[in-house]
Amino acid sequence: MTKVKICGLSTKEAVKTAVSAGADYIGFVFAPSKRQVTLEQAAELAKFIPSYIQKVGVFVSPSQAELLEAVDKVGLDFVQVHGKVVDKLFENLPCGSIQAVQIDEGGHVPNSQADYLLFDAPVAGSGQTFDWGQLDTTELAQPFFIAGGLNEDNVARAIQHFSPFAVDVSSGVETDGQKDHEKIRRFIERVKHGISRTK
Repeated sequence: MTKVKICGLSTKEAVKTAVSAGADYIGFVFAPSKRQVTLEQAAELAKFIPSYIQKVGVFVSPSQAELLEAVDKVGLDFVQVHGKVVDKLFENLPCGSIQAVQIDEGGHVPNSQADYLLFDAPVAGSGQTFDWGQLDTTELAQPFFIAGGLNEDNVARAIQHFSPFAVDVSSGVETDGQKDHEKIRRFIERVKHGISRTK
C-alpha cells in the first residue's frame, strides 16, 4: 500500500484532518515559504499527531545543527532536505532522512546518503508536475516519494507509473492557498482505496 505524506500543515484543524483521514506522514515546512512554521508552532501542532504517524521537517540547505535542533524541539521522525546537500549532512542523525531531488530535463538522480529520496518538480511547492518520463527509478537503491503537482485527479496515475513507496502533496490539497480539509480526505481516500477502481 502506497503511503501518504500531507505536507505544509500549519493549523491544528488541518493536522487533525490529516490524522483522522489516514495520513502516514505529516510535514512541517521550516524553509521560507507561505507554509512556513516556527519550531515552536510545529512543536504545538505535533501534540495532535499520534506516534504511529511520522513527523517530517522540511528544510532548504540546512546545517546539521539546524536539523538537530528541530528534531529535538519538535520530536521529528524524519528530516526532508531540499537544495544543496553535503554528504555528511545525513550522518549520525537521530532520525530518518529524505533528500528531495528536483527533476529537470536531465532526470538526474544523485547518489545520496539519505534513507529515502523524494522526486519533485523543478520549483518545489509550485503545484506543477515534472515530466514523469524523465525519471528512471529502476536502479534506485532507496525507497522513494513522488511529489510535484499531485492531486486527487492524478495521484492514481502517478502510483501506477512509479509504484512509489509514498506520495507527497501540499498545494494539491489547498484551495486559495489554504489547506482544504475535504481535499485532504479525498486525496488520502484516492491513494488508500481508489487505485483498484481506477485501473
